Amino acid sequence: MRHLITIFFTIIFIAPTHAEVKPWDDAFKKQWYAGLAEITRYELKQAQYRDIYDGDAVLIFVTENFLTDKHVKHERGDGPSTSVLKLNAMRQFTTGLYPYSIMTSVFTPVAPDQTRTLKVTSTAQEWCGHTFAQINHRDGKYKATLRSYFQSDGDHDLTLSSAILEDEIWTRIRLAPERLPTGEIQIIPSMLFQRLTHTLPDVQTANAELTTDDETSVYTLTYTSIGRKLAITFEKNYPHAILGWEESTQRRGRWTTTTARKTHATMIDYWNKNKNEDIAYRAQLGLK
Repeated sequence: MRHLITIFFTIIFIAPTHAEVKPWDDAFKKQWYAGLAEITRYELKQAQYRDIYDGDAVLIFVTENFLTDKHVKHERGDGPSTSVLKLNAMRQFTTGLYPYSIMTSVFTPVAPDQTRTLKVTSTAQEWCGHTFAQINHRDGKYKATLRSYFQSDGDHDLTLSSAILEDEIWTRIRLAPERLPTGEIQIIPSMLFQRLTHTLPDVQTANAELTTDDETSVYTLTYTSIGRKLAITFEKNYPHAILGWEESTQRRGRWTTTTARKTHATMIDYWNKNKNEDIAYRAQLGLK
């Protein structure tokens, strides 16, 4: 238990700073190259079916080496690779009788000014069926693949312009929030939004704004031609932990809002915590 408590609060060792932290800075290395992942649990109030459902959202940030040609984790052998900040974003909520489980993975190079986010994948499962979507940055374009049980989604292979991905906003906040795009931007909505609204990936126009106060920053996206708003609140100081978010969607003339509020966080090598007794770590994160 003492070991767990020590891990649980390791995130506070970095002194707050308003300066931009580079991937080669000591603070960055201590946060992201210590052999640990950052896991944060959020109290989720998910809007779906004209109602609000309780659930859990979990964001897992960790660095890993990534093959830039095959777009998979570099586990062995030679090949061109780069260090990426990976986000595994999960949501679980139950709509009446049946549950939803949604996971999106984002792979963004730790030096985001050198290249675009290389890959995003997303899966959604519920009792009616499931979907899989993937988008890869190749040859200056985004190549998207969608496979779905639902007729409205179907199977699609699409090519999109190299616009900003809404899904990469989360990793870019952790890497360099001062470089987030503002003003009128071209952006591809999140895969989670696409799946819950049964729409295909495409490029949309949105107004982006970054506001700050003494302790927090808020990045807001307001789409101009689809009913969608997203506001992510995060710590102004490094390492820019995400405190929560609100996302509103308009369907059939009615707005509904999903909210998430940070409740627990830890730095831990979760991939080594796979024994029966390690279930205690879930309680430390507020998870059942």
